[in-house]
Amino acid sequence: MAAPAHSKDMLTQVTQLWSMLDEMAESTPESYHRFMQQQLEDAKQYCTPPEPHLCLQTHILDPKEKSLFINLCRWKRVPAPKSPTDPIPLIKLVVPSEKTYSIIDIAYNPTVLQRENQAEMDHLIRLTFKYIEEHYNLSLSHSYHIATFTLKGSLKRMKQSLRGGPLPAPLFNKNTRNELTLDQIKNNLREEDRNNATLLLNKDKIASMELPQEPVTPTYELTIAKDANRKPLKIELKVEMPKVSSISECELSLSRDDVIIEVPEKYRLQLDLPELVDEEATTATFNKGKGVLLIIMPIP
Repeated sequence: MAAPAHSKDMLTQVTQLWSMLDEMAESTPESYHRFMQQQLEDAKQYCTPPEPHLCLQTHILDPKEKSLFINLCRWKRVPAPKSPTDPIPLIKLVVPSEKTYSIIDIAYNPTVLQRENQAEMDHLIRLTFKYIEEHYNLSLSHSYHIATFTLKGSLKRMKQSLRGGPLPAPLFNKNTRNELTLDQIKNNLREEDRNNATLLLNKDKIASMELPQEPVTPTYELTIAKDANRKPLKIELKVEMPKVSSISECELSLSRDDVIIEVPEKYRLQLDLPELVDEEATTATFNKGKGVLLIIMPIP
């Protein structure tokens, strides 16, 4: 029985590669030695498994509310960004959802996860959330916490799943027209297996790690409504936020004596309230046309 055409093509490419290596070994032994050492180092990096770094827990708000765990993993196979202004490569895996929660594995180069301070790490997490929302058409809660464990699900499952995903570009790129690198051969050999994968796998990039400007304090007006006897009834807080298009962008934290309003990378307002308020009866509405958030806090 005749061999498939793609098998013949692969055999031809391998033969060309070995002819190139034989010629290099005879004509320039030092170059051959450096080439082989580099390929061994590349193969070592290629085979290094991903490692869990930390696990984030948040919530999917839409289309169906449930818990979401995001496993941030270190993996040397993922290229590092060339500079702080370059997009950050990543490999992602969506794990089949359970009834009450979903899991997404995100793998970055280890250098990306070595943030110098909490502000930079928080910025990376915000970029990750934005990427997930845009690519999976989800609405996520902007609040999160770092779980006490570093991985949701089994380590074996995470390693096997991510290692089956798309591969970064070959590390050795100086090809002639008719020659292939070892990395390209490895990629071709695994192409058929990758095409048969049953899970959603992809390699992509998020925005650069340049830190945004600090959130500004928005213009606001706080008034106390009183009855005819001058008894305080409620506190009304109007906050002007023209850069906000939906109340879903706002994170509101309210206690009996203070209020915090945050819009990541845009606004932040923290106020001590002049009267104790009823947290449960408080309402918030957003006027899109005027870009004004109105919070009404009844006074018990």
